[in-house]
Amino acid sequence: MYNKKVLVVACFLMAAMAANVTVVKAQTKKAAGQMILNKLEYLEYQGVNVMLAHDFYPEGHQGGVGIIQNGQRVATNGDLRLEPTPGQWSPIPKVGKRVIDKAKSEVSVRMEYPNPEMDRKGFNPIIYPDLKFAYNIRVLPVGKSFKIIIDLDKPLPDEWIGRVGFNIELFPGILYGKSYYMDKQFGIFTPQANGQMYKSPYGENEVMPLATGKKLTVAPEADGQRMIIENLKDSNLQLLDGRAKHNNGWFVVRSLIAKGATKNAIEWLVTPYAIEGWQSAPVVQVSQVGYHPAQQKIAVIELDRNDKRRLSVSLMRVAENGGLETALRAAPTEWGDFLRYHYLQLDFTKITKPGMYVVKYGAYQTEPFQISKDVFKNDVWQPTLEYFMPAQMCHMRINDKYRVWHGLCHMDDARMAPIDSNHFDGYISGHDTFTKFKPGDNVPFLNRGAWHDAGDFDLRVESQAETVHGLTLAYEQFGSKYDNTTIDQKSHLVEIQQPDGKPDLLQQIEHGLLSITGGYQAMGRFYRGVIEPTIRQYVLLGDAANITDNKPFVTNAVNTDPILNQPAPADDRWVFTEDNPSRSLQTAAALAAASRVMKGYNDTLSAQCLQIAKQVWQNNKDFKPMQKVALATELFITTKDKEYADFLVANTAGIAAGIEYNGWLVSRTMGLIDNKEYKDKITDAVKKLYVKIQQQGSKTPYGVPYEPSIWGAGWGIQNFGYRQYFLYANFPDIFTDDYMLHAINFVLGCHPGSNTSSFASGVGARSMTTAYGFNRADLSYIPGGITSGTALIRPDFPELLNWPYLWQQGEYVLGGGTSDYLFLVMAADHVLNKKN
Repeated sequence: MYNKKVLVVACFLMAAMAANVTVVKAQTKKAAGQMILNKLEYLEYQGVNVMLAHDFYPEGHQGGVGIIQNGQRVATNGDLRLEPTPGQWSPIPKVGKRVIDKAKSEVSVRMEYPNPEMDRKGFNPIIYPDLKFAYNIRVLPVGKSFKIIIDLDKPLPDEWIGRVGFNIELFPGILYGKSYYMDKQFGIFTPQANGQMYKSPYGENEVMPLATGKKLTVAPEADGQRMIIENLKDSNLQLLDGRAKHNNGWFVVRSLIAKGATKNAIEWLVTPYAIEGWQSAPVVQVSQVGYHPAQQKIAVIELDRNDKRRLSVSLMRVAENGGLETALRAAPTEWGDFLRYHYLQLDFTKITKPGMYVVKYGAYQTEPFQISKDVFKNDVWQPTLEYFMPAQMCHMRINDKYRVWHGLCHMDDARMAPIDSNHFDGYISGHDTFTKFKPGDNVPFLNRGAWHDAGDFDLRVESQAETVHGLTLAYEQFGSKYDNTTIDQKSHLVEIQQPDGKPDLLQQIEHGLLSITGGYQAMGRFYRGVIEPTIRQYVLLGDAANITDNKPFVTNAVNTDPILNQPAPADDRWVFTEDNPSRSLQTAAALAAASRVMKGYNDTLSAQCLQIAKQVWQNNKDFKPMQKVALATELFITTKDKEYADFLVANTAGIAAGIEYNGWLVSRTMGLIDNKEYKDKITDAVKKLYVKIQQQGSKTPYGVPYEPSIWGAGWGIQNFGYRQYFLYANFPDIFTDDYMLHAINFVLGCHPGSNTSSFASGVGARSMTTAYGFNRADLSYIPGGITSGTALIRPDFPELLNWPYLWQQGEYVLGGGTSDYLFLVMAADHVLNKKN
């Protein structure tokens, strides 16, 4: 017989437990129905994320308050700014430490103007006005919305009222054709800036607002993008088009700081619409070009972490007469979590039948890619050599049948730069020119050769040298006589897709050397770089022929503008010099290598290269030994002189300690230097390096060491693969070719995020066909240019936007960014077909 008291107590406990469960469920439901602060220190609700000061790159549209909405970054740079629509060289605040108040679920950061590290100093000096103030910016959840609050330490000076305001930038690339409401005003986001300009009371050209009011609704017709911004203070919001002042501008929402305001000087309520139950769609990542039959082949499947479905994955062969045939169907292998996603893999290495293939997972189907022993033989590295490199050539006119990539340019190069100058883009001069030339003097022999560095037109010596070095080693290793371009140095003319009977690789190497050796002949040292004298010239888009008049400026002479018939300012580029032994030694290493392949092609240039390289060696005998390893290696391979071998042997311990950086270089001396201790210590260090690479590669589903940051990692991974070739070729018992090939796959499309484009423009079924070169104003691309690739919106969102103005994702560069890719693809073709 049971005890009634026990029954009563049991019933009471059961009721209490049921009530507690109800409370827990209610709390869970409440938490699920509102924005919360997560462990990564940002706010989230469904598919909406709100970051504060995770990113630190506002000049590249990554900073301040940022919003990711249903898988798309929609807003960024939420912060106080001194201009309605700031540009790249506009003042930005100094960012303090992010502070978390867990009780309030609040994130805050202290900011200050000016930033002393950037005020007229640094890589790109910014001219700050005479204004000092500090403030806290806070974000905190309010149901499904969040607040942005600004607290100033003290009121702004009266003269700055109406000039300082809170801005947030809206990404234009997804807004074209979408509508907006601002109170009773409404309109469409247009693909070009149409705003009326006016002269502000402070003498600046500014754009009239598209709309003004208390409440802005962005894209009300689109659930995935709808966002409401309300100004809770007694002032208006402004919607502005930042592209009216800067081509790379975004749409801006702004409200001004009121006179006397301190606490809650700015208070916005922002409601990004969150699609109920939203999850990122599955993505399958493969090489957009394809795979060699002998190559490891792994498709990577990227899932939302909340997606618990596990579907079968199929490799389908595209049938010759149409349709798809199942080549392999299997359950994918679990890999694990990386960044904000969960990853699966399909290993289809065993499939070797030639043909075109796709991979299917659920509703997702990849673009077609090939399996073929000729996969890397054609149309993969060639666009870089026959399109991109010619298009980047300075001091030439570049014809492409009916098209001119750019006209004859920069024939007025170059004048010696001013001393004690903190220029822009990292060009800084000291107290001396280190040459016989005075500031303003014309320096001869610089109006020849060289490639424009990137999306701009300067000539950096390290870019020239890295390109020369990479192309030289490619020609040496693989001996390609490919010829599809006419390059005429006498007439400064290039004809794309028009062979001239000379190997294009040798012609491009020669072009780079003409600039490097020309500068050395004129000045007795390498230049730091050659760059425009003003930012107005530097930011020019389009044809490089329009940047200068091609006529050297003559000091103390009357230089007349032929159109205005008045004295013309000097538009010639400046040449900067520096006392930098490390950079000189690296540049000389490229010359020492290039002298080998120029021999028999341009013997005069070959001799000049070797002479300069030896002179740099002699001039830096007492410099840091590890900085001389590259030059010693190349001089030894070129001359077989015992002096350089003895140097390498004497520094065996240092080389072994730095094997990660110089192992690929000295690996090429292992069969040339007959010293057991040298070989044994280098070999032991290489074995340890391989273990480290294996550990690093296992941390990502892509099989390469990859730690994403704000800049895309594509160039670094290319360089990793480039070095892997030499380690594999010279230590085949230690290294495999897997990591080299994984690097290629990463660059060609097997990388994080929903955009699986090949970083090499025009290469593969899907590629970066909107990229950041001198062509970027046309939302176009240069075939064979290699972009920086998928960047990270910190802390965990990989992004590759279809947008031409983000250099940290879509920029082309010379140097290793170009030559490493070309070399790597040639190496893959060589290694894989050598196996068969």
